[in-house]
Amino acid sequence: MVDHDEAASAAAAPPTDAPPTDWQALPERARLPSMLAPMLPMAGPGMVAGFVLAGVFGFWFAPPVLALFGAALGAWVGYKHYRSTFWRLDEDGLAIRRGRLWQRETRVPATRVQHLDLKRGPLQRRRHLATLVVHTAGTRHSAVTVPHLDADDAERLRDRLARQIDADDDA
Repeated sequence: MVDHDEAASAAAAPPTDAPPTDWQALPERARLPSMLAPMLPMAGPGMVAGFVLAGVFGFWFAPPVLALFGAALGAWVGYKHYRSTFWRLDEDGLAIRRGRLWQRETRVPATRVQHLDLKRGPLQRRRHLATLVVHTAGTRHSAVTVPHLDADDAERLRDRLARQIDADDDA
C-alpha cells in the first residue's frame, strides 16, 4: 500500500537532469572567466566573415557587427558551460559532469592518477580560482582539466588525490 505523503514527495522530487546534492558547482566568481574564455575564438570568425561581406557586397559595418555577434555568442556558450559543470570527489576518485542536453561524465579513479597540477592565470588569481589538471596513466595526452574551481577546493582536491596516490603506492 502506497502512502499519499510518499507519493506527494516523489512527485515533488527535482527533475532528473538536476545534479545530485553531492555534486559541487563552480563558484559564482567563476562565471566571468568562463564567459571570457570562448569570446575571442568566436569573435575571430565573425570578423573574418564580416570582412568577406565587406569586400564582396560593400557592407562596411559587417566586420564589427559580426565580431560583436561572435563575442556575444561566445559569452553565452561560456555561461552555459559554467552553469552545467559539476565535480565530485569520493573514496574512488574524482568525477566531473558537464553538459545539460548532451551530458558527459568523466570518472578518474584515484588508482589511475599519475600526478596533479594547479594552474592559476591572472584573472583566476584575482578571483581566487584555480584550474586542476589531473594527469592519468596512459598516453601523454591523458589529462582531465577542471577549470575555474575555487582555489581552496582545488588545493584540497589535489592534496586528497595525492594522499590517495601515496596510500596506493604504500600498499
